[in-house]
Order: sequence, then C-alpha cells, then structure tokens
Amino acid sequence: MGKKVMSKDELLEKKEELLEQYGKTRRKADKLPILTKKERKVLGIGKDEGRAVVRYARVSSRKAKLVIDLIRNKDIDEAYGILRYMPRNASEILYKLLKSAEANAVNNNQLNRDNLFVSEVYAEEGPTLKRIMPRAQGRAFRIRKRTSHITLVLKERAK
Repeated sequence: MGKKVMSKDELLEKKEELLEQYGKTRRKADKLPILTKKERKVLGIGKDEGRAVVRYARVSSRKAKLVIDLIRNKDIDEAYGILRYMPRNASEILYKLLKSAEANAVNNNQLNRDNLFVSEVYAEEGPTLKRIMPRAQGRAFRIRKRTSHITLVLKERAK
C-alpha cells in the first residue's frame, strides 16, 4: 500500500511543479510532498546544501536548543569557535555534527567551504529512557533519560 514511485521521465515532466512546491517557505508543521531518495536525486533537490542528522543523541532537546540558538545563521568558522569553547554537553555533539555536515557539503555536493553557513539547525524530542532510582522506605523514583534528534543544514552564502 505504498506510494507509486514516478519514473525518471515523469519526474522530468513535473520538475518545475515539484521544485516550486519544495521552494516555498512554509511552517515546520506543513509537510513537504514525500519523494524517494531516487526522485530527489533526479530533481537535484538537496544539491545546494550539506545535511547531517544525529538520532537518539543522549541530551535533552531543551538543553541542545540553548546551544543551537547560538550557532544558527553563523559562518562555519564562527560556529566551530562557539562550539569548541562552549561548556555544555550538547556542544560536543553539535561540533561532530557540524564536521559531518561540512564534509557532506564539500565532498558530496562540491560546495565552497569558505562560503558555508549554518542555515538550519533544530532539535526534536526523541524517545525517553525510563529508569528507577531506589529511595527510602521502599519507594522508587522515576528517572527520565531524555534523547533528541538533531538536524543541521549548511548552505552557501551568496557573495
């Protein structure tokens, strides 16, 4: 019961229409039309960016967002500097994620490293690991170990 995958010819016929849908600015709640990896490759969607995603990162999304807000819309070298000297657990995870996104942009999409900036970065809540801490008089307290899914996108700044 899946969606029918369009052939290459069908994709090229509807290219303008699909690119227009993807180009619109929209809220995060509005879903983009779902395309397969093959369809995105034929249309060239995602060739102007370097994207990296870390799933199930052992940091709460609330704590990650504190660091994320500092690097959004910054040049790549400035973002590296902020993350390198930020005394937070999330900054180490974001540093590795930034390195990965940079490698994807430079190696896979042949973007110029000097023009890269953090165009999009967000953290979403992942599953919570539930643990028990024994307490006095036979009680048990719940410990919630939160996780998050963090996405970082680098794009080239027009100069």
